[in-house]
Amino acid sequence: MKLKQVNMKSIDEIREEMIDRVTCSKSDIFRIGEQCRHDYESMTTELQNIKEMMVKLIEEGNQLEEQVHQARLMLSEVSMNFKHYTEEEVREAYEKAHQLQMDLSINWQYKKQLLEKRDDLERRLIGLDDTIDRADQLISQISVVMNYLTSDLKQVGEVLENAKAKQDFGLKIIEAQEEERKRLSREIHDGPAQMLANVIMRSDLIERVYRDQGPEEAFAEVHSYKKMVRAALYEVRRIIYDLRPMALDDLGLVPTLRKYLQTIEEYHNHSRIDFVNVGEERRLPAKYEVALFRMIQESVQNALKHANACEIKVRLEISNSAVTVLIKDNGVGFDTSVKKPDSFGMIGMRERVDLLEGEIKYDSKIGKGTSVSIHVPLIN
Repeated sequence: MKLKQVNMKSIDEIREEMIDRVTCSKSDIFRIGEQCRHDYESMTTELQNIKEMMVKLIEEGNQLEEQVHQARLMLSEVSMNFKHYTEEEVREAYEKAHQLQMDLSINWQYKKQLLEKRDDLERRLIGLDDTIDRADQLISQISVVMNYLTSDLKQVGEVLENAKAKQDFGLKIIEAQEEERKRLSREIHDGPAQMLANVIMRSDLIERVYRDQGPEEAFAEVHSYKKMVRAALYEVRRIIYDLRPMALDDLGLVPTLRKYLQTIEEYHNHSRIDFVNVGEERRLPAKYEVALFRMIQESVQNALKHANACEIKVRLEISNSAVTVLIKDNGVGFDTSVKKPDSFGMIGMRERVDLLEGEIKYDSKIGKGTSVSIHVPLIN
């Protein structure tokens, strides 16, 4: 069917207007998120101060209760032996008991106010944390939209007339999605950067433990220290794999998958990952190796993070005409008839397999695990 001519000037104007609107929205959401983070930090500090004041008030209240008890005993003594005390001593005993009772009441009222303020702050912190997460998700989603809008849409007329150009256009979109800097920056900050900072502090702690408690306690700290360094190393390797595993270019799909799945299994020691390669172990064109690796990586991560699987099986078969992959887990499963609008991982996998003119199928039931089958023809 012949495509109608498209007014490229109108499309460019619409595109520019959409980019401006999306950019403004992204900036507004970013400012909201930053303000929420600032408020979160301030409230966290205030909450900590309140908790410290509560500890002091509780100690002060305990002391006052003891003093009130002693004052009441004294009043009882004065009442029973009224004639043995002067008028000044009697008045002083009553005034002291009254003052201590007032102080205890004030202490109780102050504690009540602080408790209410503490509960209110904790509720507000939960709300702010949810707002920050939602803002981060919206920024990520807007980044995906911006990748689409800022791609070379000026050639959209020619792209729509040429199937091959359309495929290249889709591949560029996916490549742009993989270069999302915000997610990578946050992962490095929250993962390896924090771990390495802890490593420095723990190294100082080991020296103090060795001096103060001896070599045995220091050796225990060293053992824990090695676990922390190993975790930091895993996080760095995982981020490298997320960007692009170097072994994929040097060794190919099968060795890279074998090493990657082995590393994932070692880190998630509660899960077992079996990898089986059937047929030829040969190199494929780069676009096939990258796409297949990403789809297998996404499926395994979904099984670990979302399905809580403890056993995952990955089967890869490369023949002369096609590549077949089966990823099966014993996780919680999901209802395939319910489509989630924010399941970007599954959408990305479908985009990749469509661009390779392949097919992907999901077979899952709640409580019965999930199977993902991928079939990609090898077009020479």
